[in-house]
Amino acid sequence: MEFKKIKELQVNERIDGFFIIKSLELKTSANGKKYLDLTLGDKTGDINAKIWEYAEGDEEKYIENMLVKVRGIVSSWQNSLQLKIEKIRETIPSDGVNIKDFVPVAPFDSEFMYQEIQSYVEGMKNKDIKNIVSTILEENHNKLMHYPAAKKNHHAMKGGLLYHVFTMLKAGEKLSEIYTFINTDLLYAGVILHDMAKLEEMDASELGIVSEYTVEGQLLGHIIQGIKKLEITAQKVGANKEVTMMLQHMILSHHYEPEYGSPVKPMFPEAELLHYLDIIDARMYDMNRILGDTKSGGFSEKIYSLEGRRIYKGEIACQE
Repeated sequence: MEFKKIKELQVNERIDGFFIIKSLELKTSANGKKYLDLTLGDKTGDINAKIWEYAEGDEEKYIENMLVKVRGIVSSWQNSLQLKIEKIRETIPSDGVNIKDFVPVAPFDSEFMYQEIQSYVEGMKNKDIKNIVSTILEENHNKLMHYPAAKKNHHAMKGGLLYHVFTMLKAGEKLSEIYTFINTDLLYAGVILHDMAKLEEMDASELGIVSEYTVEGQLLGHIIQGIKKLEITAQKVGANKEVTMMLQHMILSHHYEPEYGSPVKPMFPEAELLHYLDIIDARMYDMNRILGDTKSGGFSEKIYSLEGRRIYKGEIACQE
């Protein structure tokens, strides 16, 4: 039987495939029967899966980040694909598969992106901004090598947070050549720091897979965690109060709307530009990913992260 990738799955087909267990939970159905609810993933996406014929101990036998071979039937539930698992086992050496081949990874090496980001910091003229940013970067170097920018949606991949920052810096640099009144020290610092507290908001493995949100992450969120961390770091390096306050404002306002976690909107140009750089980068990432799975001349499925829009892939976009 042909091994299938998640993006290739079709309703009503029986498939064999190799997948990573991204999450696993023992649940009880309405009739009182226990079953396992899983999220399986590969480089092409995720799918919800069920083991209805639950055996005692299966929730301990199969764990998160394990690479498994699965046989099952694809169905549809609430407009999303779902896999009913008939057989499952952990992979063995003779399968010839490597777990790293099943994990989405940023298109650039993490250490390369980190050094590129460091070059922006080295060019900063404001000593306080430079000290704050370099300290936070250095303290988080190891986590940055593998952390994603989200559990799902944009930049949910190994090294995704670095890649998000890296591409935003490149875009911000170009825009600052047009809007020459922009203070690039402030802008670059805001870009680097705006999502840095996601390292504490989420628990992620070295494969870049988020298992869950931390207790503090759920209670406070990365915006509040971010301004707390910045306050501590600013005091440590003896930074100017206004510098600290403006950087905190950029973190606090970058989601723009209260319902998305920002109690205030941007009140100076660098903060405003940070918000739109964040939006642009997230949406371009999602659109590019979605178009890769969309046929030429057709529309994608509705995309939750894009307000339920369907994305069109024009014929002209596919031409040389």
